[in-house]
Amino acid sequence: MAYSSCYSFKDVSIPPDVKTVKVNYIENKARIVNPQLSQKLTDKVRQKIVGQTRLSQTNSDEADYDVSGYISDYSVSTSGISSTGTNGRPQASTNRLNVSVHLIFKNRKDEAKNFEAELTRNIDFPATQSLSQAESGLTDELVKNLADEIFNRIFSNW
Repeated sequence: MAYSSCYSFKDVSIPPDVKTVKVNYIENKARIVNPQLSQKLTDKVRQKIVGQTRLSQTNSDEADYDVSGYISDYSVSTSGISSTGTNGRPQASTNRLNVSVHLIFKNRKDEAKNFEAELTRNIDFPATQSLSQAESGLTDELVKNLADEIFNRIFSNW
């Protein structure tokens, strides 16, 4: 009788022969570049994977799991309109910061688990704030949300 086992950590199942992960730098290829976002997101994804699994971070190209990707969109859109502005015309009351990451995951132990995915997070902020004002308060929240989504996308497919 043969048994197949997996280690399970905080609702994460990892086959026992998977030991290493390489989290590559998540480059910013969006039209608008937040200079802090790539490094913060890369660091947060590394910390989350190493902190919440038994996997060891490596820089080897032979890592069991290889996580890479790039920021594909960083933009602002209007998400709310007030009935009228001071001039009697409709005006933006809320703006939305849209951030998308193109995720590339390679599983060297089971290539059927390889995938690419586009992950998007949006956060609203008052239209009275400029993008740079909003970024100072929203970047950490965006990074946390995107890192959580990347982690869940990788480890929820078992």
